Amino acid sequence: MDNPFTSLMNPRSIAIVGASNNPMKMGTMHALSILKDGFDGKLFPVHPTEKVILGLPAYQKVEDIPETPDLAIFVIPAAAVPGLLEDFGKKGTRRAIIITAGFREVGDDGRDLEDKINSIAEKYQIRFIGPNCMGIINTEISLNTTVASLTEKPGYLGFISQSGTYVTQSLPYLRKHGIRFSKAISVGNEANMNTIDALEYLGEDSQTRAIALYIEGIRDIPRFLEVARRITPHKPVIAQYVGGSKAGARSGLSHTGAMAGPAHLYEGLFRQAGILQIHSVEDLYGHGWTLATQPRLKGNRLGVLTNSGGPGTAMANTCEMGGFEVPPFSASLQEKIKPLIPPHAPSGNPVDITFNLNLDVLATEIPRLVMESGEVDAIVLHGAFRYGFIEAIYPHIKELANNAPIEDILSMMPSDFESPGKLPHDYGIPMTISSFFDSDDDFTRMYHENDVPHFDAPEKTARAMVSMLQYHQVTLRQPYTQPELPTADPEASAILQKALKEKRNALDEHDAKKLLKLYGIPVPDEYIANSEDEAIHSAEGAGFPVVMKALHHDILHKTEKGLIGLNISSAEEVRQTYRLLQERAGMDVPILIYHMVEGSREFMAGTVRQQGFGPAVLFGLGGIFTEGLRDTAFRVAPLSLHEAEEMLTDIRGWRLLGEFRNMPPVDMDALARLIQQLSFIPAMHPEISEIDCNPVIIEGSRPVAVDALIVLANSDR
Repeated sequence: MDNPFTSLMNPRSIAIVGASNNPMKMGTMHALSILKDGFDGKLFPVHPTEKVILGLPAYQKVEDIPETPDLAIFVIPAAAVPGLLEDFGKKGTRRAIIITAGFREVGDDGRDLEDKINSIAEKYQIRFIGPNCMGIINTEISLNTTVASLTEKPGYLGFISQSGTYVTQSLPYLRKHGIRFSKAISVGNEANMNTIDALEYLGEDSQTRAIALYIEGIRDIPRFLEVARRITPHKPVIAQYVGGSKAGARSGLSHTGAMAGPAHLYEGLFRQAGILQIHSVEDLYGHGWTLATQPRLKGNRLGVLTNSGGPGTAMANTCEMGGFEVPPFSASLQEKIKPLIPPHAPSGNPVDITFNLNLDVLATEIPRLVMESGEVDAIVLHGAFRYGFIEAIYPHIKELANNAPIEDILSMMPSDFESPGKLPHDYGIPMTISSFFDSDDDFTRMYHENDVPHFDAPEKTARAMVSMLQYHQVTLRQPYTQPELPTADPEASAILQKALKEKRNALDEHDAKKLLKLYGIPVPDEYIANSEDEAIHSAEGAGFPVVMKALHHDILHKTEKGLIGLNISSAEEVRQTYRLLQERAGMDVPILIYHMVEGSREFMAGTVRQQGFGPAVLFGLGGIFTEGLRDTAFRVAPLSLHEAEEMLTDIRGWRLLGEFRNMPPVDMDALARLIQQLSFIPAMHPEISEIDCNPVIIEGSRPVAVDALIVLANSDR
């Protein structure tokens, strides 16, 4: 089935409702962009009174248009949209862009209006983007339906935004930074076509070499993940998510009606999908452009070239912290570099030519030597500038230069403008550039014209290259394989149905562990005692030392209430602990007893079902410091076994999984299987809201879930 964006992005004719001859009206601005920026198709203005708009015949009614437009654009009051959309449906138009705001994002009345246009669209098989958007850009056919001018040549960065600003107000900024879109799509409220449809389209678009996403919320997490998984192995995708905070979620809801989710869940989703997450729109553009234009990395060896020690050190430090190696250059390579730089200048990587205005050395000769050496996989370079610097010092030197114009001074400087920008493409080695001079500088413009990313600070240049490395690591991942879900166990279903019938909020710990054990998750063998004598008998059966816990489905957090006894080593201790637990519980409760699992390393694993996100699985450091440490990784459930394995090393404390202080390495296969099995359970039992296994103790090398909580859906917890 063809993606609906294919025809929407490639119309041969467009009708626009809301344009006039008033240049300060938004509808007019949208029409002017279509007319002035090179679109060679037909444009049909629709207006109730005007006869001519922007030099074109205007049509009072949709039925008066002499042919069926491929695309209709609406920039009119919200209440007028349904009637006109129906008119276009009758005319045969099947694609639309609804710029107009005032729908779901404003409340119930707007939601009703949005439902109405969806019904009309379904009736006439119309697919549309919006409402509450800013339109599209397709540089391949010089189509710009936004309000700002777009005159640059076609680019390679695909952009999908839930904010209209980032595909229109940003165009002058992008021009100044040499960044060019292939296609850009403002999706607005996503009432009909959405971010995922757009992502799928750009993933298949041959002009688009990398995709950038500005996201306030995703409504269909499983489909987003499925589509992204197909794209990211062969095309980089980068995303900024802004709905994770309370303020961001609230703003997103009022902005586009987006359903946000916690930041940690989106972070896990992006990792799982192979999407690189960044945290500013500046990096969204800059890193996206780097990924779109530079040759793919083949390794992590980095060369650092600079005309100043500070920027060189900053770039080297940032890149090394991001996973690059900055290896010393070989003696033979250094011998080739030394004649080109002052005797005191370092040549070993970083190469610092010290302040030297011989740009042919810094921008061409040394990079070429380094690329030809085979000793690096990437280069970051600071200090290639010319006009901007001479302009900065001109007030001081013009008298000594006999007031010669800047251009005469520039003519005395080396100026190879052909080679520097071609080097990364000629040698297949990515390069990013740093200088404090923007597009007013002739060298900066040269890099822009050759699609070499330029940044205005050394660390920014380095971080963009780190994104290249992160994407390289994405391409090395094992291909995703769809896991096969087991069949729901009838005994597990019976446990849950019994609890629901009794209107419980959660299973008691024994039932929770029984359910987990049915799905292959290792738990201790347990006994339940209802008297002191039974407790002693059970402890002897389990084998000292034992753990004793108050057991009741309403007691969810036992540690804080003192309802756990650990390391109980005798019958008398069992008797005393039994009495103490009953007293602290404040009621007669059964006592859960099992042999104490010994281990110094504690982790946690579980699942959570978040509204608007669906079930997710977590893994992290566990025990009583879980909330303080907050060292966890999340993924969308269910998981493949490889995804579960990746989670293990996704936490800061991953080194605890290896040999550690005379403890053997953790059985990673067993731990990954535990996480994978946990991830299956919410899919088989949607009545489960949350599973919490904390701690999972490593006994020797084997993981054991010694505590378990299963919360049921619709509980108040």
